[in-house]
Amino acid sequence: MRGPVGRALRTWTLTCALIAMLGPLAGLLWAHIAPEIRFVVVRGRALLADPEGQGPIGTDARFALIAVGLGVLCGGAAYLAGGRGNDIALLLGLAAGGAAAAVLAWRTGHHVGLADFRAAVAAAPDGRVLSGPADLRALGVLTFWPMASVGSYAFFEVLVKRLPAGDHGGRGAGQGDQVGGGQFDLEAAPAGRDVDGRER
Repeated sequence: MRGPVGRALRTWTLTCALIAMLGPLAGLLWAHIAPEIRFVVVRGRALLADPEGQGPIGTDARFALIAVGLGVLCGGAAYLAGGRGNDIALLLGLAAGGAAAAVLAWRTGHHVGLADFRAAVAAAPDGRVLSGPADLRALGVLTFWPMASVGSYAFFEVLVKRLPAGDHGGRGAGQGDQVGGGQFDLEAAPAGRDVDGRER
């Protein structure tokens, strides 16, 4: 597919794919830095030993920090690499790719050590306390990655548009110089003449 629609579709696809590939790497990082979560075995099931403790809360918080940090980086990189004329495709790609990356990060991180944990639960007597894999309780943090990506892209867009314009004016008398977006005549007219050199 060619033309603007084809270019937009390619931009969207590439953006989604590149961001989604970061998900598993983020999941491995999350599993590595997540705090220990302790479970107690009751009738062959693993229940949280302390649902309101620092373990489950800290696990969600660290996932959120990773998602926000990578989301901001993705948005900034997309803005720098995207150029103009691709805003809609890039924004949609950031949203879809960020959502996919967040889900992949969650599932990847959760599966680190999951098989061994299930085997330990199956063999443990009631009352045994075990450490389990990272998991999310507040699934709303999955939206942090796409929101941070889109938000940072929009931030850079607004920031660049609000920067003062450079001096693009001429140097001759009567020609306006742009200072902060306004037109000002910065060269005085000769004595007895107007700015175009005509006698007054």
